[in-house]
Amino acid sequence: MNVNEINAAVLAYIGDAIYEVEIRNYLINNKINNVNDLQKKATSYVSATAQAKILEELLEKEIFSEDELYTINRARNYKPNSKPKHADIKTYKKATALEALFGMLYIEQKQERIKEIMKEILR
Repeated sequence: MNVNEINAAVLAYIGDAIYEVEIRNYLINNKINNVNDLQKKATSYVSATAQAKILEELLEKEIFSEDELYTINRARNYKPNSKPKHADIKTYKKATALEALFGMLYIEQKQERIKEIMKEILR
């Protein structure tokens, strides 16, 4: 399956799930045992605002390959069919781009690369 033929919103759809599982796994492995605490801490990584900020920081570090940047830009330029509820459109598009990146890496079975990016995020 050629990942570039997959709609950016579809990549973000699966990437959202992958990213959230990675964050939840990290939090649980850090001995957070209260569900309310887990939810609060997860939101600091998983909200559109947090994801947009994370993407900006990662872009500044210049850690992405050409293919990864292509997916990020394709998703960031994607025109959504609906209006975001909890973020402005620019923030929403950046968050979607991060999710699409994780979707691309998941579909391409690049688990090691997912782990590398997660290490950068969780520093």
